[in-house]
Amino acid sequence: MQEFLIAAKPDLQAARQGWLKSLAGERRLSALTVDAYERDTRQFLQFLTGHCGGPPGISDISDLRPADLRAYLAARRTDGAGPRTLGRGLAGVRSLLRFLERQGLVNAAGSAALRAPKQPKSLPKPLTAIDARRVVSAGEQLAEEPWISARNAAVLTLLYGSGLRISEALNLSGTELDSPSDTVLRISGKGGKTRLVPVLPVALQAVAEYRKLCPYHLAAEGALFRGARGGRLDPAIIQREMRKMRSALNLPDTATPHALRHSFATHLLGRGGDLRTIQELLGHASLSTTQVYTGVDTARLLEVYDAAHPRA
Repeated sequence: MQEFLIAAKPDLQAARQGWLKSLAGERRLSALTVDAYERDTRQFLQFLTGHCGGPPGISDISDLRPADLRAYLAARRTDGAGPRTLGRGLAGVRSLLRFLERQGLVNAAGSAALRAPKQPKSLPKPLTAIDARRVVSAGEQLAEEPWISARNAAVLTLLYGSGLRISEALNLSGTELDSPSDTVLRISGKGGKTRLVPVLPVALQAVAEYRKLCPYHLAAEGALFRGARGGRLDPAIIQREMRKMRSALNLPDTATPHALRHSFATHLLGRGGDLRTIQELLGHASLSTTQVYTGVDTARLLEVYDAAHPRA
């Protein structure tokens, strides 16, 4: 897609900036989501600059037709965008148009009438229960310094034991989980949504061992998990350690820190966990997001059936 230095007229640029501020402020979307929407709508405006023969203003998008949006998706597809990228891009454009429609500036019916690209079904890839226990074991960590091995084991245990995202674990403050009575964590997840998650005794023990060995003072205003030089631990460090463990433990490439969160949900469901409860524990806004794990568990049950049934 050809890019233009000037992607929109001042009135549309100003309205778009107001929309982006509302995403971060009123809707409390994450910075990464706002950045993605900014990039997607910038690409859309660049497409319209070529499609319309000049930088578009509000008057130029006041009554966009589905054909215009299909042309945009086709151009993005030609540039190599996949269904997920196209779907997110269309969602960003729709959000912008709805924002302008509420202000009486455009008609967003054209975008609402367009069907989003069909998304490929992608099931999470959890670890087996045996592999998950090996990954979180302090004895399997590969770092040379004992306190760093204890730190890595504590982080990974929280991902698997409480279903945390890696960012959520690394955002814990220095005074959290400093007592055996701290059996519940209050987590602020995506979009600022708060949820309560249980902390298993094994996770408390792992954090306690890390605290005992950590050479840095862990205060309330600082992070619980520290890097080698004392700063806040970077997620890339844990991801790198996981890559090392994949090689050492002969695990598949899908064994990532986030796969431990998938394993948490899948193993709970396999042991009879309630889907609504798992949704709350994961912090999913929609049950449909959590329902993907029913597919994972069904696939596992069919594998067992095929392997074990005498007539399979």
